[in-house]
Formats: sequence, structure tokens, C-alpha cells
Amino acid sequence: MEKIKLYLEELSCPDCANKIEQVLNKTEGVKKADVHYTTSKANVEYDPEKIEISGLKKAVAKTGYKVEKTK
Repeated sequence: MEKIKLYLEELSCPDCANKIEQVLNKTEGVKKADVHYTTSKANVEYDPEKIEISGLKKAVAKTGYKVEKTK
């Protein structure tokens, strides 16, 4: 398992953060995702053998938001 921070475009509401968190947590290869509305960051623990960073970005894009950078 690896951990990564996803810096999201500015979130407009707490519900948006919850939606992104739910989508990430349902994504195959993601063990746990926590999205913080106030900082627009997502902490994600994932299995790199099952999903790549590009897959995490695509999961976020399904919610109408995008990842601005990763760390």
C-alpha cells in the first residue's frame, strides 16, 4: 500500500468533498480516502498494483472536480 495527497481544485461545499470521498472509497485499489473540504486535499491509501495515480484522477473527475497536483 502507498499513500498520496491529491490537491483538488477548490471545493465549493462539504457535500462535494463527501461525494469525492465516496467515489474514491468505492474505487478498486483504494483502501481508504479522506477528503478535507477546508483544505481541498484528499489523503488516499491505495494499492499501486491495482490502480495508478491516473486512475485516482479519473475517479475524481467523475465528480466534476479535478486534481491539480499530487504529492
